[in-house]
Amino acid sequence: MINQIKTIQHILEDVENDRELSQSDGFMLLSQSDETIINAIRQTADKLRQKQVGKTVTYIINRNINFTNICEQHCNFCAFRRNAGDDGAFWLNTEQIIKKATDAVKRGATEICMQGGLNPEAKIRGSSLQYYQQLIISLKQTFPNLHLHAFSPQEIQFIAREDKISYTEVIMTLKNAGLGSMPGTAAEVLDDKVRRIICPEKINSKTWLEIISLAHSLGLYTTSTLLSGHIETPQQQIQHLSQLRNLQKIAIENNYPARITEFIILPFVGKDAPLPLRKRVKREQPSVKDTLLLTAVSRIFLGKWIPNHQPSWVKLGLDGAKEALRWGCNDIGGTLMEEHITTMAGAMGGTCMEVETLQEAIASLNRPYQQRGTLYDEYSSYC
Repeated sequence: MINQIKTIQHILEDVENDRELSQSDGFMLLSQSDETIINAIRQTADKLRQKQVGKTVTYIINRNINFTNICEQHCNFCAFRRNAGDDGAFWLNTEQIIKKATDAVKRGATEICMQGGLNPEAKIRGSSLQYYQQLIISLKQTFPNLHLHAFSPQEIQFIAREDKISYTEVIMTLKNAGLGSMPGTAAEVLDDKVRRIICPEKINSKTWLEIISLAHSLGLYTTSTLLSGHIETPQQQIQHLSQLRNLQKIAIENNYPARITEFIILPFVGKDAPLPLRKRVKREQPSVKDTLLLTAVSRIFLGKWIPNHQPSWVKLGLDGAKEALRWGCNDIGGTLMEEHITTMAGAMGGTCMEVETLQEAIASLNRPYQQRGTLYDEYSSYC
């Protein structure tokens, strides 16, 4: 035990001196249960956060729009999807989406985050791409200065497959229509053994990485995520982080015009998730303790490559998200205004957060706060 403590102390000291963490180092940190060691990991993550991005905690005023829950896939963690005609199935039309965006802008939103199920009926005159393209065009014609953060790599692959076209054509068409950035969701865990159990119909790890890297090379920024706390192991969590770090290195070293803007841990919520995975995990809500350790190790492991880290207040609750700001996070996320995917799985964090509530949570930690843009730039209001 004494030798292990010395080893961890050396790892943490090396990290503070800018040495990059190896996968074996990361696994060792994630495997700790001693509270004294865990606190040392937390303190190191907090110091790195201060060194890399400073004391200020950022937030964004945004609205989340899930335009349909009709989906061809059957992910074992998803309580959101429906078949067409099922009770609770919905598919918003353009007028409904514009109405939601209009309300968001009135409330100060600078971003619309838009994702939905993979609905085969999205084809218009034989083209799925035209449907997604028209959604963007309609929003940008109405609100030209609103940032559209939309469509995960899974949706890009779906459009390309449906229309038998390349990923490049899909991404460039959407970008030229006004898409501002892509969410790095659908990553879940970048290990195909895990994916074959929790999301067997989704794209594999290689395809997710390929589409994200392609987006960067074509000038479209993305976020990055990790779905944690289900059947994955600490080794698989670290492997996932390693692949994200390598992805960012590729973007930077090749001087791509875009890269990953942030990393977000999305803890598994099992209360109303499909029964097979819920039985296997045997937990309704995320383990805050495990999530916080993973949060700290993620900051240490990703280091300078991905400096912005955000917790999920929807999944952890505001208190959990606020605590994560002491474990390496520097951003508290967005107002969202509405959220369906996690809420339908049974999360109790809520669906909307007022700006003042976020500001008060940050201020309670004696940290300054600042509104930001989607790309962690200075925000510009719709006006």
